[in-house]
Parts: sequence; C-alpha cells; structure tokens
Amino acid sequence: MPSRSSARLAALTVAAVCGAASAVVLTSPAHADSVRVHDVQGTTRISPFAGQKVTDVPGIVTATRTYGSSKGFWLQDPDPDDDPATSEGVFVFTSSTPKVAVGDSVTVTGTVTEYVPGGASSGNQSLTEITKPAVTTVSTGNAVPAPTVIDADSVPDAYTPQGDSAAAGSVNGLTLDPSAYALDYYESLEGMNVQVADVRVVTATDPYSELWVTVKPGEHRSRRGGTVYGSYTSQNTGRLQIQSLGATADFPQVNVGDTLKGSTTGPLDFNQYGGYTLVASRLGTPADGGLERETTRRQARGELAVATYNVENLDPSDATFDRHAAAIVNHLRSPDIVSLEEIQDDNGAKDDGTVDADRTVTKLIDAIVAAGGPTYDWRSVNPVNDQDGGEPGGNIRQVFLFNPERVSFVDRAGGGPTTAVGVTKVHGKARLTASPGRIDPANAAWSNSRKPLAGEFSFRGETVFVIANHLNSKGGDQGLTSQYQPPVRSSEVQRHAQATVVNAFVKDILSVQKNADVIALGDMNDFEFSGTARILEGDGELWSAIESLPRNERYTYDYQGNQQVLDQILISPAIRRGGDFEYDSVHINSEFRDQISDHDPQVLRFRP
Repeated sequence: MPSRSSARLAALTVAAVCGAASAVVLTSPAHADSVRVHDVQGTTRISPFAGQKVTDVPGIVTATRTYGSSKGFWLQDPDPDDDPATSEGVFVFTSSTPKVAVGDSVTVTGTVTEYVPGGASSGNQSLTEITKPAVTTVSTGNAVPAPTVIDADSVPDAYTPQGDSAAAGSVNGLTLDPSAYALDYYESLEGMNVQVADVRVVTATDPYSELWVTVKPGEHRSRRGGTVYGSYTSQNTGRLQIQSLGATADFPQVNVGDTLKGSTTGPLDFNQYGGYTLVASRLGTPADGGLERETTRRQARGELAVATYNVENLDPSDATFDRHAAAIVNHLRSPDIVSLEEIQDDNGAKDDGTVDADRTVTKLIDAIVAAGGPTYDWRSVNPVNDQDGGEPGGNIRQVFLFNPERVSFVDRAGGGPTTAVGVTKVHGKARLTASPGRIDPANAAWSNSRKPLAGEFSFRGETVFVIANHLNSKGGDQGLTSQYQPPVRSSEVQRHAQATVVNAFVKDILSVQKNADVIALGDMNDFEFSGTARILEGDGELWSAIESLPRNERYTYDYQGNQQVLDQILISPAIRRGGDFEYDSVHINSEFRDQISDHDPQVLRFRP
C-alpha cells in the first residue's frame, strides 16, 4: 500500500494539540454556518473550529483515497481568499469508500477534527479534517483547481520557527508565516492540490512505495545526487515525500539521483512516516541517473584495512548471504578486519533461548569464500538471551571477521556476556584482560542494548585494539516535522551514557600506552556533529575519520531525504597523527531501492 497508516484513534480528539502539558479534550460540537475551507483551516496549525460542527462547506473534490484506514477525499475551494496562511484544501474522512468522484462540486457538513498521525504521544503535528460527513453533490465534471507549484523559489530557506516556550515548545498555536519558514509554507498548503516538476530523487523507492525528492536541486547536494544532512540548525527544506493514489505496481522504482521528469501532482497530506507528503494522482516519468554501487581500493601490503558493516538482522533464513558476500569481496575488497553489526542467532527471531550464532556467521564466511574472498576466522561473545535489544528473539550482536593470512587475533580467555574486559600494562604496553571481551556489560547504559565488543589484533608485529559498537537507536525521537520545535531527541540520553563508557575505556588504554592504535567503530546511531560523537571523541582520545571526507561525501544512511552519518570509525591520535590513513564510506546500499541493508559499510586503511 502507498501508506503505512496506523489505526486511527477510536476517538478523534487530540491530546495536547496546542502543546499544553495536559490533554486538551475537545468539547461537544457547536454549530457554525457559512464556513469555507480556508475558515476551517485558519491561520495556525489548529483549526479555529476544532471540535465544532460546520455546515455546507463548499468545494471541488480533487482526489479520493479508497485504501487503508484513512478513506475519504480531498476538498478544495475554487474561490480562495487573499491570505497566504490559510489553506484552501482539507481532507474529508469518510471511514468507508467515498461516494464522490474527482471534479464533483459538493457541500460537506461534519465535525472539524485535529487528527494526529501516530497518536498524540508521537509529537507529530495534527491533520485538520472534517469527520462524520454528510455530503451533498451539487454538480459533476467540474475542473479541478489548478495545482499550486512547489519549487525552489516558493519554499523558504529557514525550516521552522522556534516553538512557543509557554506551550512546551509547540508551534501549533503560532500564526503561520509561509514566506519565512518551510514548515509553515507546507502547512499553508495542507490538503491542497500541489505540483512539483522535474524533481531529483533523494531517497530511493522503499518497500511501501514511497520515495523522497527535492525541489531545491542545489541544496546540500551530495556528490552522488542526494541531499546531505550536516547540521541540526540547517535543515534541507526542499525535501518532500511522494506517495501514490494509484496502484502501487506502477509506482516508480528509482534510486538516488534519478529524476521524476514532468509534473507530479496531487493533494498535500501529512502522515506519521515523514510528515508532508504529496499523494500523487499523476506521477512524473522516472529518468535513470546512472547511479552505480561504489568499490573501494584494495589495501596495500603494509596497510591494515578495517571495516564496519551493519548487515541488518542477518540470520540463516535470509536470502541475502550471497549479496553480502559479494559486497565484502567485490566492493570492500576483502578488508583484513570486518566488524559486523546485527548478526542474529542461529534461528533468527524465534524466541526459544538460542543465543549461538555459529550457523549465521559460518554461512556468511562460506559465501565469502564462494565469492572469491578469503576464509575469514571470527570472534564474538554471545549475549544473554533477550538482553541486548533489537528484534525479539534475534539476539543481535557484533562479530569480528578477520583474515588470518593477514592479521592475527590475540585470544585471551576470560571474556563472557557479563564479564567486563579491562586493561593492564605488560612490558610498558597496553593489553586487554580478555580478548574478545565486552566493555562494562553490567552498566545501566547498556540496558536493552548491545554491549561493545573489544578485541586485540596483531598486524606485522604491531598491536591494534578494535572496539565494535552498536549504540542505542534513535527510536522514540520526535520527527523533524514534529509540532515541537526543536524536536526532542530523547534517545540521546542513553547514547550519551554509552559514549561516555566507550570513551572511558579508550582512556584506560591510552593512559597505559599513549601511542596505542585504537579504533572504535560501528553503528553509532548518531551524526558526526552530534553530542554522541563529541563524547566519544572526548578530549582527543578519538576522532571520527569520516570528517576527513568532503562534506558532500559524509553519509552512510539515507532517511527521509536526508543523507546522514550513523556509522563511524573513530581513531586514536597515533593513527590520526601518522597521517597515513584513508577513510572511505562505500555507498552500496543506502541510495538504492534494492538494498540488502539500509547502511553503507565503511573502510579505514592505515599503516600501524
């Protein structure tokens, strides 16, 4: 289906629609006469008629939605007012297949409701609707109001006003200023027939028949055609989600950098999964941008290549082993060490107490050999059942693959799921008390989350410490189009605590041996400019090597039109100061509709 609409709230009243700390319960309907669509929408995000009954609201049907739990139609007034803050379109929620057709001139009597996709606790903005409608058809076959063109000239560069501190940071009660702020501009078009033309794709088609485009071709453009997210305060305002009102079988199957040629037209909706969305009644024609998967170079004889790769819940039942193997061999060029994230146990999401992952890892290693790669060896520590988060029963964990023909793993007994690895000094050098071992696994920072895996490696006689991470996800954070501005990033609290633990462990190594080669890598679930990254880096103990790339190449993930950094490789001063290192984010997944993981892998090459 074109939309992943959540079940609509049984009572379509809104909790805290104006951002107040307590719930606002709309009262029994009053009555309002001679109301037009722009009156219903008003000049803020909340209708002045919310909770009230309106009578005979006139307009033309511009589109109908007959699928999912949000059946209804869009109504637009062909005679707009002169206020740019008031939308002339509104969604009429019928709950069953609507009995009107595009081009019908109708009047609608019903209750104005503010519906929050995802529920009030999501922090999302609300969608103004007319519910429980009585619809009268006045005439048929009328021209649909011409679409409003959304383009680089119409969308402001500033993203959103600051939320009202007296309303818990909500923007709901603020008067819209569509000439100053992008979110106000989009809100002023809510429910209206809109159009974009010749737009570049900045997030590939996903399994739900959705994609993202930009109407600002030059806005933070990446080298490969996407839109880079490089700051909390400089948002990409030209991003817009595209869905379809038609059959999903005909939805464009496109990659980043492709183009939707011609016009894409339809009503502007607001949904739980991305906010403002053009629900297309007419889609542009896809044009291939020629994007190809990247291949990094092979490491030289004296270089150690260390990679990180999130393989997205890999378990023995998956059909992606051959493609992952080809990615490691052909695109990553068989790194000496590969830190894998999201390796599941031997029966995947079946929650029966299984924690071993031997079958999963062996199947991947065998596929790598079949693809022409080395016979990797591997090390890991099993988690305690159902204690490390992720898919229930899956027991995801980090795993080290290493090529024994190029690098040795220093095995040191004592590591276990609940045993903390430490650092000791032997002959003036740092060494781990257990290898592999988990870092402070009993610390509350790791509650329901993956514990870091530390390993000691030897390459050409030099010791290299590698710490594999998969920090707490961003689940629970408010979206960029939240009614609360700036949005609350609640997941940061745990990630900051985790970063503090990892940095402290690195400090332990460097306090024993200040010139130690230390690498902390993995899915950090946070940006290179984030507080998490700053805590990991500490007072110079580590540095995120992705910052060595030009800004238009800094991304490992593509989400809602924003190419961003979630996966990182951080290096100690000895590696950085040597200057003889090279970092590469190898784009093989995030930009493509047929991805085998939603993350791109990264490779660091250096001379220990």
